[in-house]
Amino acid sequence: MGTIKNDEIYSSPLGVGGFKHVSYLWDEAKAAELAGDEVALLVYRSNLLGADLRLTNYGGGNTSCKAMAKDPLTGKETEVMWVKGSGGDLGTMKRNGLAALYVDRLRSLKNIYRGLEYEDEMVELFNHCIYDLASKAPSIDTPLHGFLPFKHIDHLHPDAAIAIAAAKDGEKITKELFNGTIGWVKWQKPGFELGLMLKQCLDENPGIRGIMLGSHGLFTWGDTAYESYINTLEVIERCAQYLEDNYGKKGAIFGGQKIEPLPKEERLKKAATLAPILRGLCSSGYPKNSPSGVGGMIGHFTDDDRVLQFINSNDLERLAPLGTSCPDHFLRTKISPLVLNLSTDEDVTNTAAIKEKIAPLFEAYRKMYTEYYNSCKHPNSPAIRDANPVIILYPGVGMFSFAKDKQTTRVASEFYINAINVMRGAEAVSEYTSLPRQEAFNIEYWLLEEAKLQRMPKPKSLSGRIALITGSAGGIGKAIAKRFAEEGACIIINDINEGRMNEAMQEFQKQFGRDTAASTLLDVTDNASIEKAYANAVLAFGGVDIVVNNAGISISKSITDHSIEDWDKLYDILVKGQFLVSKLGVEIMRKQNIGGDIINIVSKNSVVAGPNNAGYGSAKAAQAHLTRLLAAELGADKIRVNTVNPDAVIANSNIWAGGWAEGRAKAYGITVEELPAYYAKRTLLNEVILPEDIANACYAFVGGLLNKSTGNTLNVDGGVAMAFLR
Repeated sequence: MGTIKNDEIYSSPLGVGGFKHVSYLWDEAKAAELAGDEVALLVYRSNLLGADLRLTNYGGGNTSCKAMAKDPLTGKETEVMWVKGSGGDLGTMKRNGLAALYVDRLRSLKNIYRGLEYEDEMVELFNHCIYDLASKAPSIDTPLHGFLPFKHIDHLHPDAAIAIAAAKDGEKITKELFNGTIGWVKWQKPGFELGLMLKQCLDENPGIRGIMLGSHGLFTWGDTAYESYINTLEVIERCAQYLEDNYGKKGAIFGGQKIEPLPKEERLKKAATLAPILRGLCSSGYPKNSPSGVGGMIGHFTDDDRVLQFINSNDLERLAPLGTSCPDHFLRTKISPLVLNLSTDEDVTNTAAIKEKIAPLFEAYRKMYTEYYNSCKHPNSPAIRDANPVIILYPGVGMFSFAKDKQTTRVASEFYINAINVMRGAEAVSEYTSLPRQEAFNIEYWLLEEAKLQRMPKPKSLSGRIALITGSAGGIGKAIAKRFAEEGACIIINDINEGRMNEAMQEFQKQFGRDTAASTLLDVTDNASIEKAYANAVLAFGGVDIVVNNAGISISKSITDHSIEDWDKLYDILVKGQFLVSKLGVEIMRKQNIGGDIINIVSKNSVVAGPNNAGYGSAKAAQAHLTRLLAAELGADKIRVNTVNPDAVIANSNIWAGGWAEGRAKAYGITVEELPAYYAKRTLLNEVILPEDIANACYAFVGGLLNKSTGNTLNVDGGVAMAFLR
């Protein structure tokens, strides 16, 4: 099922079921197949709700159902609640993403509840209520569903509803808009107390169809999965329509436009130039993401129309410092964004000058965040976390976000757009209000939230690192890219052949998910192509940390058969290509100022002389010495430059195309079919060399154990004595 973007909320045509602002996705035939299985219908409904980002945020919201089931201890029928467990996403949730609890046991916890000050201790007691021992761990929102009597319940965070919930007159608007059929519960941190407040609201307002949570979200319900689904859509539709009807009545949105955005091409060019500098600043002052001690935050950039409307407005200066309201928002975007005081005509190509101008903004932000922590912390609060901004706004250009990995930074960007939608709506009908700083802190540094963070898997060795491997759509390049991706790196898939690149990209997305790789065409002999490829890489991930010069070609001919065109082609791709790709890569690494790696895939032929190899062998020798020259030059920048020397990598390698195999076979007086065995037998280890062997050698240089090694060569040839360097 495709995901419906939240920007469609203000522009969707009238949809099936008479909805304009939400999408009716219920399939009666599909639901009929699930009839009688309330849990299956819960999963189905949850997936429909999660597929429409106008209804809830990625990873946010939770749903539940209550049904009778046989108690395995007594054999009697008992009421069980299935509810989305801790973590996960509604759009992709399966049955194993649910927690199953005895309803009577859960509700009996009210008898031992000691009050708000002690509500966190109730979370461990949820485990004593579990019905299905193999189910997901219960989330903090479990009692919110358990204390309400309805068979099916949806708790979502739709922008349209939160805009009303975060409005200064939200309670009054809710009452008038729904004629008293939607209750109101003032802001309360999610947990046991909020569950009791929801039940009290229902008791005091019998017959209501839902409850609006101040600054937070929406609860809706029904006696069946379908009734709950329709009720949810209808309530959100009415909220969205109300906002649409009121846009412009109080004046221009966000106080009107203050500055003109740059044209699209100029925005992207400026963003690509600036992003590595921002990444370096965001990556300072905290332990590196990568266990190797190298790398930094991963970036994301968007110039979405909603972002531009907000950052170019007169109200930006007033609204941005307020921060967000919904806990889902600020947990991912931090308490507030950093706004760059740069004009759209600022020359961002002068790295030193631009750093001098914006570094104080980062220092001020870190100071603000530290003061926020110190003024709000409790005696048992976790230690302060990274004080750098997550969201950075550049008026006229767009929005950058930086976080520990690509999924986190992309989702943070999406959540801030949600926050913009909320501010837009709240300002249209009333006045936007954010959570008080203390309440925000209590969520951000909640001990239960900290425990969740501590349970997160440890970062992999290349987490926080971005790698561009030339020619990574096939052969050795793809093997290196996969090895790095397995270790947590973000990968720039590239090739001169668009079809091969697209196939490799699809393969990577299937194996590693949508956030591991981005793709770009790249011709290493064309500086304009290289510049564009790096710009695409920077816009996708924020910068580059690892450059592997792998793209190559092989021509094996005698000196008399070698043409000038052959010679130029070899030197253009191998030597000039390595030079150009490295040159622009170094410029980005220096902007980031967090070090980096360049690995050059050279060859045994760079040191071994043989027949029919004048052009290829000499070009490889030039590549090898260029490695040493750059290592000597870039040490002060903490940029390591090393060589991997393969030999006879036959499997899946493009090197054997174009007559190379025939040329080498002729040189050795054997047939092409005999080459693999010939190459293996001439090695000391009698081994065939595979692309994965080269990938492992590259990983050895960047994985953390050789951080103090530069200017070195690692032979991966099975042991060719003539290629020994010493």
